[in-house]
Amino acid sequence: MLIGRLVSLASRSPATKRLLWRGWYQFLATRYRDPSWTFMNYGYRAAAAARRDLDPADEADRSCIQLYDVVAGAVPLGGREVLEIGCGRGGGASFVARYLKPRRLVAVDLSPRAVALCRARFDVPGLSFEEGDAERLPFGDGSFDAVLNVESSHCYGRLPVFLSEVRRVLRPGGDFLYADFRPRDDVGGWLAALADAGFETRAERDLTPGVLAALEADDESKRSLIARLGDRPLAGVFREFAALRGSALHTEMVNGGLVYRAFVLTPRPS
Repeated sequence: MLIGRLVSLASRSPATKRLLWRGWYQFLATRYRDPSWTFMNYGYRAAAAARRDLDPADEADRSCIQLYDVVAGAVPLGGREVLEIGCGRGGGASFVARYLKPRRLVAVDLSPRAVALCRARFDVPGLSFEEGDAERLPFGDGSFDAVLNVESSHCYGRLPVFLSEVRRVLRPGGDFLYADFRPRDDVGGWLAALADAGFETRAERDLTPGVLAALEADDESKRSLIARLGDRPLAGVFREFAALRGSALHTEMVNGGLVYRAFVLTPRPS
């Protein structure tokens, strides 16, 4: 698939990988400004999960919101200062600000056009959007009580540098609320990178079954959105990006070659 070949090529160099993903999200924010499209994560559904009451306007995004609820809601955020790294189109930051009630939430993204889209779309007390590089965060040491990162670290050029930056901006005893997917064969190295960066794991969950359930539940609505976007030459790329049935990512997750994990981490005392 085209997107798979591009990602494989880009992954050979951290700088090229960063440029590819930044360009892709710049393109999405510029070309597709539909105000109803505010999430890009794969979502989460689980029969045993508590079903949060949502405002009717949020129901269409329930799967994506439930993923944020599982990750960001793993610890109390009320009254705390929170940083989201990789906010995308801003829907997750808006949910966290409105439902989990941090005192302040700063949401950053590498794409300035995505940040501009978020600022135009959301006006939520205590929530601000800023341009920011995950590998060079524009904040001082110990600036936040919690850092949130959902399904974007696989796009970064240098994971250890990102993790070092998260640890730097966290206050002592702060929480790193983190979720992403990796090939099963890479999980050992992923966990080692977290430990090497100075984090202790307080909680770890395998979200793969619930993410797959969300992909299945939302497959038709995603296909409808792709059709509505109208760019037929890019339809295949969007099918891969959205992990629709039959895509390489969906197939790998079904076959067990790809896993989705969520973590609650805290910096080890120096």
